[in-house]
Amino acid sequence: MMNIKKNHIYSLVTVVLLMLFLFWLNANRLQNGMLVSILQKGVILALVAVSMNLLNGFTGLFSLGQAGFMSIGAYTTAILLIPVQNLDGVYYMNGVHPGIRAFKMMVASSPEFIQIVFPFIALLMGGLLAAFAAAIVGVAVLRLKSDYLAIATLGLSEIVRAIFSSPQFDQITNGSYGLNKIPNFPSMLWGAIPSLITPFIVVAICIVVMVLLINSSYGRAFKAIREDEIAAEAMGINLFKHKSMSFIISSFFSAVAGGLLAMYMRSIEAKTFSITLTYDILLIVVIGGIGSVTGSVLGAFLVTAAKEWWLRFFDQPLFIGSFQVPLFRTGFRMVIFSLLLMIVVLIYRRGIMGTNEFSWDRILGRLKRKSKKEGGQA
Repeated sequence: MMNIKKNHIYSLVTVVLLMLFLFWLNANRLQNGMLVSILQKGVILALVAVSMNLLNGFTGLFSLGQAGFMSIGAYTTAILLIPVQNLDGVYYMNGVHPGIRAFKMMVASSPEFIQIVFPFIALLMGGLLAAFAAAIVGVAVLRLKSDYLAIATLGLSEIVRAIFSSPQFDQITNGSYGLNKIPNFPSMLWGAIPSLITPFIVVAICIVVMVLLINSSYGRAFKAIREDEIAAEAMGINLFKHKSMSFIISSFFSAVAGGLLAMYMRSIEAKTFSITLTYDILLIVVIGGIGSVTGSVLGAFLVTAAKEWWLRFFDQPLFIGSFQVPLFRTGFRMVIFSLLLMIVVLIYRRGIMGTNEFSWDRILGRLKRKSKKEGGQA
């Protein structure tokens, strides 16, 4: 009981320190623009990785359709949030659908409270639309297993991307031109929480919901299906019901992450959600540890920082006196990044966290053992 109270205190202190750091970062965002960008993109990818881990790691369903559901959330959020005065500038080629213009004029004339919370409503609508699509598609694809399910969901993702770039939907999705002039993250609590912190709070809430689900009776059913479907069915677990639930919930949160990504990028197009994005998310899950929420979050930040920041200097020419070091040129950082991934996978065969989660007891236990060992040597 005492340990539980201590863990809660440590967690509360950590959350407070993180919030103080984010407020400091907001006050100094001009001097720390790269750090802000990396952290915001990292936290968005963390949400997608956890949603993918819910499906792949905890339920044992090998799905590669995350990019497709992200695109549904991104396009829905973008279409709903582009200001009515910017519509003609965005849909300059074929015009905008009259229904979209009428809806936006209605939102613009709505009470102030509705306009304040509307960005979050847009995220929710994007998630619900993706969940609805997952429920329909799941009837067919969830009867498949292993690699066949992966191929089917990957194909589904490409179909969604093709639909969004199709000229038949130019007045809605703007076809191959994509959507721009998307508003950035909104502030929360009437400006008390600045816009920089908003994605962190939204993602934290989403991940907490998924953790609660994983630790519930439904989560135990997911794990039973992962371990042995035949045994799970013999125990009375409805396989299709729980697979569908996991698939739908994972798709919902992937779409929410897609909406946040649209706000982060301020402009999107169909090719943003290509197969490469799905592979990047799968990479994060594998590096962090399949079946570990903490691993997915940690992997998202490490992979994003390494690709976008830490290894950037490998893309710049390097001179030692008048001698130019070979290979240091645009694209070389991805070679180094790939080598680092190979090293990490060789050292951590089951990912950095494996199937473990962050635990204060484990950290404090290691510190105590280390201090005792050092005391014994002295």
